[in-house]
Amino acid sequence: MASLTVSTKTAAAGGNKQREGAEVITGAEACFAHSKQMLQALGFPGGVMPLRGLEECGWVRETGFVWMRQKAPYEHYFRGTGTRVRYDAEVTAYVEDGRMKRMTGVRSKQVMLWVPIVEMSLDGEKRDKIYFKSNVGIGRSFPASAFADEDEQAEEEEKKKNENKEENGDKPAAAAADAAGK
Repeated sequence: MASLTVSTKTAAAGGNKQREGAEVITGAEACFAHSKQMLQALGFPGGVMPLRGLEECGWVRETGFVWMRQKAPYEHYFRGTGTRVRYDAEVTAYVEDGRMKRMTGVRSKQVMLWVPIVEMSLDGEKRDKIYFKSNVGIGRSFPASAFADEDEQAEEEEKKKNENKEENGDKPAAAAADAAGK
């Protein structure tokens, strides 16, 4: 299915005023790319909202209202945090740099309960943590690196390898050259 970008005067779905003036994207690949770009523009890692079955997403830049609609609800297990998260068929939020607030459609399993997540924000001096807040005001922080998608994780690992080589003066390569010369 082809993707479509539309800037609407009226709402995309049923005349909803929140969606007036939205950039609307349709199609799974285009929506996935758009949502990942949006998250990264806000400072979040691309894997914090791993929604792949998206049908439509939109962003009203004037108000910060965003939505992501997928075919069916989706559950994801984040190995880096040991948490299971459920995403409803539609996830909405108001966004600003480093923060998503008034979120709907996201729940985290804590012990035996599904707890609604209503806000997430970047935390720490280096913005290297993400703080998740529930609807009762209780929250938890996790390292932002725990939410990197596979591409970001591969890039980060490659970057660390290169930094180690530079710090060590590429000792393994020098040792291999010495061994070959002996």
